Amino acid sequence: MSEEALVLGGRYEVGELIGRGGMAEVHKGHDLRLGRTVAIKILRTDLARDTSFLARFRREAQSAAGLNHPSIVAVYDSGEQEMRESGGAPVAVPFIVMELVEGRTLREILNTEKVLDPDEAARVTAAVLSALDYSHERGLVHRDIKPANVMVTRGGAVKVMDFGIARALADTAATMTQTQSVLGTARYLSPEQAQGEDVDARSDLYSTGCMLYELLTGRTPFVGDPVSLVYQHLGEQAKAPSAFQNDLSEALDAITLHALRKSADDRYQTAGAFRADLLAARAGQPISEAALASLGAVAGSPDVLSGGALPPGGFPTEAMGAAAVGATAATRAGVSSRGRPGGLPPQAQQPGDDDGYERTDEIPVREQRHPGGWLVLSVLGLLALAGIGWVVFQALGPGDGEETVMVSVPFVIGDTEADAETKILARNLVVGETETVADEQAPGTVIDQSPAANQQVAEGSEVVLTVSSGPEAIAIPDVSGSDESSARSILEGQNLTVATEVVEEHDPAFDEGIVIRTDPAAGNEQAPDDPVTLIVASGQTEMPEVTDLDIVDARIALQVARLNENLTIEEEQRTDVEEGTVLSQSIEAGDIVDYQAEVTLVVAVAPPEVITQTTEVTVTPPPPPDPTTDDPTTDPTEPTTGPTTGPTTEPTTGPTTDPPGNEDPTLPDPPTDTD
Repeated sequence: MSEEALVLGGRYEVGELIGRGGMAEVHKGHDLRLGRTVAIKILRTDLARDTSFLARFRREAQSAAGLNHPSIVAVYDSGEQEMRESGGAPVAVPFIVMELVEGRTLREILNTEKVLDPDEAARVTAAVLSALDYSHERGLVHRDIKPANVMVTRGGAVKVMDFGIARALADTAATMTQTQSVLGTARYLSPEQAQGEDVDARSDLYSTGCMLYELLTGRTPFVGDPVSLVYQHLGEQAKAPSAFQNDLSEALDAITLHALRKSADDRYQTAGAFRADLLAARAGQPISEAALASLGAVAGSPDVLSGGALPPGGFPTEAMGAAAVGATAATRAGVSSRGRPGGLPPQAQQPGDDDGYERTDEIPVREQRHPGGWLVLSVLGLLALAGIGWVVFQALGPGDGEETVMVSVPFVIGDTEADAETKILARNLVVGETETVADEQAPGTVIDQSPAANQQVAEGSEVVLTVSSGPEAIAIPDVSGSDESSARSILEGQNLTVATEVVEEHDPAFDEGIVIRTDPAAGNEQAPDDPVTLIVASGQTEMPEVTDLDIVDARIALQVARLNENLTIEEEQRTDVEEGTVLSQSIEAGDIVDYQAEVTLVVAVAPPEVITQTTEVTVTPPPPPDPTTDDPTTDPTEPTTGPTTGPTTEPTTGPTTDPPGNEDPTLPDPPTDTD
């Protein structure tokens, strides 16, 4: 039955071993909560009771967890898990959960390809400098930049590893130590590290220059055992990279040699300046005058730069002693340069590697003693005595005046301006004129400082702070027509502050609750902390004045005011106004009412027309005389005008009687006497 998998912190399942270093082992793991693959670095159980290693391991977790940069391996989480030592005693072992990167270290790439294309070497180094620029701004010095600590993913991305980690056990011949504090790897050691002095960001730039040199030429600037490497870093000038690789440009020579200047004040002062020159060289543009001056200095003095072959009084005894002890221990143990892992390669393993772990051939260590070893020891003894004499002379001998006291500049980025000033004054330094710039940080927060943190300056020196005035003003987007909730989301998504209370306004063009506009209006710029007020439709409208308007115009006005759906029309007969004129309205003009409230309009209509009718009367003439009656006045021979019997069948159009003088001319004349 298979052994149950170890779960750390109740969340991280530990899988296969993918790397082993001097103080930790790295396993492939699985985050049970988020379902992602991670790398888990676990401190060796035999070191878990050593307070110095515990402090270093925890310091790495704290410092790396605060770094969020695409060129730095991300740290997700950290914690401690109770485990059992080999003797069975319980011990709390710390662990760090990191990003698992698929790729290879630069050391593995160099072991395979020997050198990189100059443009690719400049690209990779520029990415490393981008990560260092970010970490230096936050007061973190890597102190161990070398190819084994730089990953290149399958997609070509560059990742810097092991911020703050110390490797003092697995490769003592390759790692310089001083009073149990790791200073760096001998091939990439800066002169100030070799002398045991305090280091700052410029030491990382020297180590990066050594790494760039190796990427371009296939070898580091100096080659030898740790003791001779210390001599060379302090007193010898490296040859130009083009001396070993013919196709390199003068610009790359100048950049590399400028990064390798012995004095920290003479080389690049910031990672950003180093990176800017590399990008300019890749683009075929001019590089800095300082880099060209370094190239000229090397051309004028091929063996040693101005600054001397040795520091005053020789090498500091502590640094030399550490180097000698490291070399001796490695020789006695018979450790070859490829036999022991010297660092953490949490994501570097590829199928087909010799043993599944990182090759640590940083320093070739001689496994046989040289016949002239006694001579080396004699020289070292003399140098040690000279160093002690120099220190005594400096401490007790006559001085040339008042001694300058050097202090370290405190790290104040992220502090409030008041706290930063307190820290600076506590170091006997002076706060210079503060510069204020717009930034995402809260107003009054220090976002930059000059000189940088950890630099050694004379007491009374000025420290200039750059303080945030808050984010820049943001243009207010147009949210009219949105509901209140959507408008708030849009504005807050732009980092704007929205007032809690809204203002209602009567605007029938918008439905109730819909945003009409903002105050300030859309398009204006607003500071993120200043509130933006939403003005929304109230769902009510103002009754318009429609009296004396034509009914058609009145209907249009009511429709605009959203009062047309419940409209009632009453008619009133009027002759004194034009038909269709609104005589009155049920709601007074100016009153505020809900949308589609009931409205009654009285409209004038014309009265009905009076119709006059004319009656026609038919007049019937009197009947003719009876034919049986003898009328002497009638001549029987004269014809009559009507039938002999009955009334006439033709109606007359005149009245039954005519007034005098209006005789009908159509009637027959009356009979006359013929006597």
